[in-house]
Amino acid sequence: MKKIVSVLLCVMMIAVLAAGCGSSDAGSGGKSDSSKTKDTGDDKTANPEEYQVVMIVKQSDSWFDDMTTGVEQLKKDTGLNVSVQVPETGDAASQISIMEDLIAQGVDAICIVPNDPDALVPTIEKAKESGIVVVTHEAPGIAENVDLDVEAFVNEEFGKLFGEKLAKSMDGKGQYAGFVGGLTMETHMAWYKAAIEYIKENYPDMECVTEEPYEDGNSVDGAHDKTLEILKAYPDIKGLFDCSAHGGGICEALQEKNKTDDVSVVSLALPSMSATYLEDGSMKAGLAWRPADAGYATCYAAYLLASGQKVETGTDLKITGYEDIQVKDGVAYGNAPLEFSADNINDYKF
Repeated sequence: MKKIVSVLLCVMMIAVLAAGCGSSDAGSGGKSDSSKTKDTGDDKTANPEEYQVVMIVKQSDSWFDDMTTGVEQLKKDTGLNVSVQVPETGDAASQISIMEDLIAQGVDAICIVPNDPDALVPTIEKAKESGIVVVTHEAPGIAENVDLDVEAFVNEEFGKLFGEKLAKSMDGKGQYAGFVGGLTMETHMAWYKAAIEYIKENYPDMECVTEEPYEDGNSVDGAHDKTLEILKAYPDIKGLFDCSAHGGGICEALQEKNKTDDVSVVSLALPSMSATYLEDGSMKAGLAWRPADAGYATCYAAYLLASGQKVETGTDLKITGYEDIQVKDGVAYGNAPLEFSADNINDYKF
């Protein structure tokens, strides 16, 4: 009899345990692990409102004001919790300080346009170790250190446009020189080198007067003052090109010295900053991509990665020029170059 009672008790215990397991499944709604939300720490939901993405720009100026416009539009379009932070000074130290704060806050993704990409690598690695997605813009050289770099185009091809526009405006002859915002600015240097190489291969009667580009410090005043130095050192110079968006400073210096008819200028340019110079002929051509669109695409890519989605060749980043990106070696390339002249500059409103 005792044996029978023991067996019955064991059967009852097994039944209770089985019922308990069943009630646990019922309480979770019968959902599998794949249905868990971001907050549970397992698989992620794709709801943009649940992700905090922060874009760190290079500095405060018209170019990055427009980029902020694009980021704000992304927030309106998708509901993504995305914002922009502007460094107090245009250098790596200020950007690193912001990154450290964001790492401490535990944001989901950091986007950044580096002033000095290599200097940011240790902090980028720290962010990634903390589980934060890092996406750069204008920094393909450190693509292996980030989750993705987003570019408006292949930089070497864009750089050739500077050389092509300058050479045509100079009739393929004479001395010339180039500017970058700073020697540590990777994309500026890539464009500069591609322009120099293009001219060297195609226009043997053109001579670059320096081995290194001049630095304008990403400012109109810097471009203006450096141009005055160049005119003094090379009075016969016939062309100048600027890979930062401050070629207006070059034009102002040439106007002061009555040299606008003698020296051709090609520059990275925003319409709002350069229309006057293109219209009066002191700038022969402007080149750019829309900062707003680049900011939009970069932050959207960061959201996709943070939410466990893929960014690969053919991915649509939901903005003009980035609808069908090409991804190679950790860099997502759009097709978004813009060329400005006196004839079309008023067609653009940024």
